[in-house]
Amino acid sequence: MIKALISPGRYVQGSGALKEAGRFIAPLGNKALVLTSKTAWRTAGQTLEQGLRGIRITVEQFGGECSKPEIERVKRAAQEAGANVIIGFGGGKALDTAKAVAFYLNVPVAILPSIATTDAPCSALSVIYTPDGTFEEYLVLPQNPDLVLMDTQLVAQAPARFLVAGMGDALATKFEAEASNASHKEALSGGTPTLSALALADLCYTTLIDHGYTAKLAVEKHAVSPAVEKVVEASTLLSGLGFESGGLAAAHAIHNGFTALEPTHHYYHGEKVAFSTLVQLVMEGKPTELIYEVIEFCQVVGLPTSLAQLGLDNPTRGDLMKVAQVATAPNETIHNEPFPVTPELVVDAILAADALGQVSTGHCCE
Repeated sequence: MIKALISPGRYVQGSGALKEAGRFIAPLGNKALVLTSKTAWRTAGQTLEQGLRGIRITVEQFGGECSKPEIERVKRAAQEAGANVIIGFGGGKALDTAKAVAFYLNVPVAILPSIATTDAPCSALSVIYTPDGTFEEYLVLPQNPDLVLMDTQLVAQAPARFLVAGMGDALATKFEAEASNASHKEALSGGTPTLSALALADLCYTTLIDHGYTAKLAVEKHAVSPAVEKVVEASTLLSGLGFESGGLAAAHAIHNGFTALEPTHHYYHGEKVAFSTLVQLVMEGKPTELIYEVIEFCQVVGLPTSLAQLGLDNPTRGDLMKVAQVATAPNETIHNEPFPVTPELVVDAILAADALGQVSTGHCCE
């Protein structure tokens, strides 16, 4: 049985890292197209420009959705600029778009997240949505980004909700990797999980439980503390390596299912993944003590633990069946679970998780 682990070419993290960006990007190319969100550029564009001295840049504003039309638009802009390296600067969807553009142009890509909301930065994967925000497909890339650079000072300037959403995305890593490993399913790495991938996924979870709440408190004050550094690394690097080389399972498939219901579009990826993680744990019949630990963590940091907290007030069973049908599509990662999964099983698990999540169980992490 082949095991495999993949990772970005270089990972850089620290307060003020944007000021050092040129030093790490220069070996990749000297003509860069910077795909950036409006907020990221307004907040730190000047700092990044200073950090990229010596590199000719063309700045392109991200259109808002990682969709096929947007990828084509940015691809044309990069070709017109003669770019030999793509820089993604912004949130997860902007970064996924930058990775896809670099793939189609066969040039290096540097990923510079402005927020720590998902584990997308390190992955050889772009999640493609339709222009209206419904999940469409995964674009599996032949390699990971050449560079991922996290400026924790910038991360700490963003609303704490972004950091919390990143924790929600990372929360699934351990449990999905364990499910994938139990079923001996091949991960995105091209092999089954290595011991190191499983260890990284476990470290990701324990780091969140141990430091998530104090990191949130620090970021609410726009401060970079040791807890913030640890949680950013967990949400970005540990979760990225853990999901990609450990494997995905039910949580992310159920997240994809929730995108079929329009009210959930107002919530972040990681917020939906957090509740979907509870659904996975319920569906797997995990010990109640563990489920309560996850619920308590979510409640103390501010992640959804009920359908109402995802904008779904009193959804019908028919509504949830729409979620379940998308989640159990033939190529979905839910089939990495070590047992057969049906739409009916998913609906029942969603309802059971919602009932558990509505109960306040105290604060485990204070």
